[in-house]
Amino acid sequence: MTRSAFAEAPLPIFDADEAAVAPSVPGGRPPSYLKDHRARLRERFLSGGAAAMPDYELLELVLFRAIPRRDVKPLARALIDRFGDFNAVLSAPPDRLAETEGVGPAVVCELKVVEAAAHRLSRSRVLRRQVVSSWQALIDYCHATMAHRETEQFRVLYLDRKNVLIADEEQGRGTVDHVPVYPREVVKRALELNASALILVHNHPSGDPTPSEADIAMTEQIRRAAEALSITLHDHLVIGRARELSFRAEGLL
Repeated sequence: MTRSAFAEAPLPIFDADEAAVAPSVPGGRPPSYLKDHRARLRERFLSGGAAAMPDYELLELVLFRAIPRRDVKPLARALIDRFGDFNAVLSAPPDRLAETEGVGPAVVCELKVVEAAAHRLSRSRVLRRQVVSSWQALIDYCHATMAHRETEQFRVLYLDRKNVLIADEEQGRGTVDHVPVYPREVVKRALELNASALILVHNHPSGDPTPSEADIAMTEQIRRAAEALSITLHDHLVIGRARELSFRAEGLL
């Protein structure tokens, strides 16, 4: 296969106003300084990894494919300034991303593809594995998928008799500070999956994982419903921006 097959090429869905247009050169090619800048960023990433780059430069690498012939540094900085960090940009809802000047469908799609890939990779490290031996990977997965959400999400992790994770399912989405949860539905689904144990997980968009009285009451309702059917509730994790809280570790379960 020829080298040109891997070269950046514009796609027809890109909007002309997705980023500041760099001065063009004859033939429609991007200017040499832009090409050199991209080459340097790629070289730094390949030699030093993501740790060697600030968030806005890592975001530039993601945007290169969506905006092949324009300077994406101003857009990368604008997104970081608006949402806070690289992870928050990837996790932002499409409609919020589109509010940023210079972001069109191609940029949104590129960001969401990277987010989905990160979630799938994290999930592969915990699904069908014993929770005890992969606990940190489980925590990392929960943070990757939930820590930067702007509304509450409630998930249930279903385990078999050997504490192997057999299913990870969303049970509800809510507002910035509330998500409806139905204990009967949680336990019903456990029976359908032949699960022997559960781990509850939900996020706090505020960033503070301290459980509310409603969180504590809901957890107790699910524990009782599960216990009546010989299903064990191992833990309830509350995911904040930078840390998580375990009901089990805090003596709440």
